[in-house]
Amino acid sequence: MNSLTLIFVAALVFAIAYRFYGIFLAQKVMNLRAERETPAVTMEDGHDYVKTNKYVLFGHHFAAIAAAGPLLGPVLAAQFGYMPGALWILIGCVLAGGVHDMVVLFASVRHKGRSLSVIAETEIGKAAGKVASVAILFILILTLAGLSIAVVNAMFNSPWGTFTVFATLPIAMIMGVYMHYIRPGDIKGMSIIGVVLLLISLWVGPYVAADPALAKMFTFTKKELSVIIPAYGFIASVLPVWFLLVPRDYLSTYLKIGTIAALALGIVFVHPELQMPAFTPFIFGGGPVIPGAAFPFLFITIACGALSGFHAIIGSGTTPKMIANEKDILFVGYGAMLTEGFVAIMALIAACVLVPADYFAINAAPAAFAKLGIATVNLPELAAQVGEEVQGRPGGAVSLAVGMAYIFSAVPFMKGMMAYWYHFAIMFEAVFILTAVDAGTRVGRYLLQEMMGKVYAPFSDNSWTPGIIVTSALFTGSWGYLVYTGDISTIWPLFGMANQLLAATALIIGTTMLIRLGKAKYAWVTAVPGLLVFPIVMWAGYLNITGNYMPKQLYLLTTMSGILMVLISIVFVAAFARWYELLQIDKQVTDKFGDQVLALVSD
Repeated sequence: MNSLTLIFVAALVFAIAYRFYGIFLAQKVMNLRAERETPAVTMEDGHDYVKTNKYVLFGHHFAAIAAAGPLLGPVLAAQFGYMPGALWILIGCVLAGGVHDMVVLFASVRHKGRSLSVIAETEIGKAAGKVASVAILFILILTLAGLSIAVVNAMFNSPWGTFTVFATLPIAMIMGVYMHYIRPGDIKGMSIIGVVLLLISLWVGPYVAADPALAKMFTFTKKELSVIIPAYGFIASVLPVWFLLVPRDYLSTYLKIGTIAALALGIVFVHPELQMPAFTPFIFGGGPVIPGAAFPFLFITIACGALSGFHAIIGSGTTPKMIANEKDILFVGYGAMLTEGFVAIMALIAACVLVPADYFAINAAPAAFAKLGIATVNLPELAAQVGEEVQGRPGGAVSLAVGMAYIFSAVPFMKGMMAYWYHFAIMFEAVFILTAVDAGTRVGRYLLQEMMGKVYAPFSDNSWTPGIIVTSALFTGSWGYLVYTGDISTIWPLFGMANQLLAATALIIGTTMLIRLGKAKYAWVTAVPGLLVFPIVMWAGYLNITGNYMPKQLYLLTTMSGILMVLISIVFVAAFARWYELLQIDKQVTDKFGDQVLALVSD
């Protein structure tokens, strides 16, 4: 199949979904009203609760949620052929991922910008809330460790990529000061300043790499980056959101969406054929990249490209504290997820334009590839053109960069620039991931403050500086330790399972709130995907334990997987009990905005 067909189908599906299903969710299911004041208005403090322009907030939210999942997951899932991954991205993004992101953001805005665990405690019960708090904190630490390790692997010994990523920090601070003090509300001026400075840094990057003195300054080992990245996470968590986090994420969004748009245009110009078949022999298992079968491992491999529990952490963390108008929830929540789904489609195409033998040679360990008994086709030439050894580099990042570079370099006037595009793609992947790390760290600090505030009240005050510093240091140190001592091959599979379990949990919590609000007839929009995903992921978790961790005697990972599965199951049981309780209530109370509430629950 031609790649252009897949692009056209994805764009059409997502546009129709936003126009009809998204508006149905906003108007009928959630009853979003502009006149209902949001926490960013009623609780504005200039630090965390900050009323933000919806386009800037979209940039922050998209940058925060779009990390390694939509880039690497579809690349790894290409082992099964292009069809399974494409179908799950299109269907899952519209009916599960977009709904999940929107309902979590909606729930958090209605609960004064509080975290998912507090929402669970309010909507389901205190016991479920406490269990959810532990599970979410645990999952978030694993998530940030996995994402950060991916950044380390993309940036080490790469002065060009490191310089450009580092340059986004002072650029963001300049944008923040301009927007906050010099010309408040001047989105256009801030955007121009940021984009121009970013383009300059991209242009300077190759010269930095070519200069021995400058290259040495920006060349870091894996261990050095394993300290630098958590340190950055700490700083981003402590500083006001307007100074670094929001403008950097907004700036990164230009790079992310711009690169994906350029990739889409490149595919239109080149319209390469998908070399990977629709279905490969590995769809039933035994593949060199993912040992399990497409069902159920496809769902925990693609992860964020179709449905992601990490989005629930962002959607009940930084974003709800900045929503200026309740109607913006549709654009920011559902719109950003559809955009991420399009990114996932692009990543899948970039992997599938490679000859299958070359794809497997890059993504499989050398010993596993040797067992396939096939020979590479274009890989030696591709390696020479990018100037790197690319064979036997599992994880998805290298094959994605090679695929992107292949497409870009085939565009008219771009021939002979494959090495440039390859290194640009590696840098792009690092920026893509790092923006989720900084937002995730801040959300983890919020969650830890809430938990510690129950022991010592001042910690729950988001303006108390000692509490901010202590909780930021504790949380950053936790995932930073895993980055320094861990490996992506051990953390990533557990992250994939935990991520999807959290997504299913968030959907069930959202279902509970919809029932309480008298929307039981619409509760299927969240209940159906949540109840479908939960058993599939539990099955994948069981197979991962018995077929992967136990044979390798990875008892720590086995224990961690088991604990997570038990914790999430407890929340589900408590939610079912709450549903039964709510559905027995006949009396309804209508608020001034037209919401019918079955049981008034204290916010």
